[in-house]
Amino acid sequence: MTVTGIITAIIIGAIIGVLGRALAPGKQNIPIWLTIVVGIIAAFIGTAIAQAFDVSSTNGIDWIELLFQVVVAAVGVTLAANLYGRNRVHH
Repeated sequence: MTVTGIITAIIIGAIIGVLGRALAPGKQNIPIWLTIVVGIIAAFIGTAIAQAFDVSSTNGIDWIELLFQVVVAAVGVTLAANLYGRNRVHH
């Protein structure tokens, strides 16, 4: 993977993560770096799901693939917020 590919993955992951965070119910007390990581992972999983349904390559913007990615990100952000909140020490 090239440096450009890594930077692109981070940018796309941030966008997917923020969109997923906006869709996730309630307040998510997780840092932005975790939102980006969830977004990157969600982008890969959403693409795999779109490929499984044979909708990953369409003319123009792949809206269905993007929808899968954002929904996976929303689920991931919700899980991360629940796990991150539990593992923190409260003083």
